[in-house]
Amino acid sequence: MSRIEYDEFGLFHENANEYGIAYVAPPVVHRRRFAVAPDRSLSALVWGDAPPELCFVHGGAQNAHTWDTVALALARPLVAVDLPGHGHSDGPGDREEGQLAITGNGDDVAEVIRAVAPTGVHLIGMSLGGLTSIAVAAQHPELVRSLTLVDITPGVNGQKSQAIAAFVNGPSSFPSFDDILARTIEHNPTRTVASLRRGILHNAVQQDDDSWVWRYRRFDAPSPLVDRPATLPSFGSLWDLVERIEVPIMLVRGMLPQSVVDDADEAELLRRRRAARVEHIANAGHSVQGDTPVELAALIVDFAALNR
Repeated sequence: MSRIEYDEFGLFHENANEYGIAYVAPPVVHRRRFAVAPDRSLSALVWGDAPPELCFVHGGAQNAHTWDTVALALARPLVAVDLPGHGHSDGPGDREEGQLAITGNGDDVAEVIRAVAPTGVHLIGMSLGGLTSIAVAAQHPELVRSLTLVDITPGVNGQKSQAIAAFVNGPSSFPSFDDILARTIEHNPTRTVASLRRGILHNAVQQDDDSWVWRYRRFDAPSPLVDRPATLPSFGSLWDLVERIEVPIMLVRGMLPQSVVDDADEAELLRRRRAARVEHIANAGHSVQGDTPVELAALIVDFAALNR
């Protein structure tokens, strides 16, 4: 089988064309590394040459490129971070919880924000990135102007996220690109094949024998190839952090069955933060940024008052 060429900055025109976003010239995007500990660094995509106004944090088993279409629709300076053990970032070090160490991840992401936007950003986090963003906003309030949670609350548990965890801890390698694409299509019925193909190119690596492996570390695994049970820990203690956050909060909830947020989660968020804004996206599942990226971008602009 022939090698598949990959240029991580060469696919933006496909994102734009698929979602009707004007595309005159390639955007200015740089990949940068940020030291977060003496022996570890995080990688991030920095869009634009000015200090970022927004920071995006992806979900588990994803990477910074999951926000590409949203970033193109926003067309403004921003940074999208690869979480520990994901994308091009180093692993989580010796943290017992691995890449699910929410407060530790929050400290790491805060270091990136402090380096590129020390006066603060509007923070947007999806799934694992949303839980991480809760920690950032609670532990480093000087760096966060507002918080958008994309289809996530601390009410997520193993039952709600069972399908996601099973996908993450599924096969560790695939004989061909067609095989890894078929697996991904099966797990993402709300996405177009074109968008899933791009996602795989950003999130997997072709080996010397032409097989494919994911870039991310499997949940709680010390390496990408170690099998672990398809379960997640409880994140309920993060509700207390939600109460400590002083900036405005918006929850963007996908309403298709793939969502991991239910009515009880929404009610709990509003009980603890009465002023929180909640938006329902009828045509989105868990990955709102993949299902309805332009609509999500518009909500972010409105909530963060970026046009004012």
